[in-house]
Amino acid sequence: MAGHNKWSKIKRQKEKTDGQKSRIFSKFAKAISSASRLVKGDVNSPTLRAAIDKAREFNMPADNIERAVKKGVGGEGEQLENITYEAYGPGGSALIIETLTGNRNKAAQEVKHILSEFGIELAQPGSASWAFKKEGGDPASGGVSWRPTSTVPISEEDGKVLENLIEKLEENDEVQEIYTNAE
Repeated sequence: MAGHNKWSKIKRQKEKTDGQKSRIFSKFAKAISSASRLVKGDVNSPTLRAAIDKAREFNMPADNIERAVKKGVGGEGEQLENITYEAYGPGGSALIIETLTGNRNKAAQEVKHILSEFGIELAQPGSASWAFKKEGGDPASGGVSWRPTSTVPISEEDGKVLENLIEKLEENDEVQEIYTNAE
């Protein structure tokens, strides 16, 4: 019976890693199909090329990438849009949460729910973005990033809470990127 236990451990580990890959690949597929829709499937455009290159960095299979490009061009499925949420996290650190979703209400509720688990509420638009500088190009390509212009020192305890919050947000399929100005 020793082999049974070994197989069970391997099976659980494989399920865990497959689940993580699936979440990452679905985020990239959304970003690629959104970029593909914007540039009408032109694989040579910088917008779509950047999204594809980012997916390849995480070893996304070529057939998944092709499927996402075709989905964006074909217009099938949902119309995806970028939504940016702002909040103040532990220790007064500002958070910028970027999502890519086909359902604005669902994304807002999921982000609010995760934040509420940590005793945090969404902030008004512009109330946290003042602490960041927007850099990059087209949001659909993943080319936009937020660089903090001022940082906030937080305690080690607040740092652990912030780390758990970011982990929980990243598990959500709708959330693409999270930026913070915590040191």
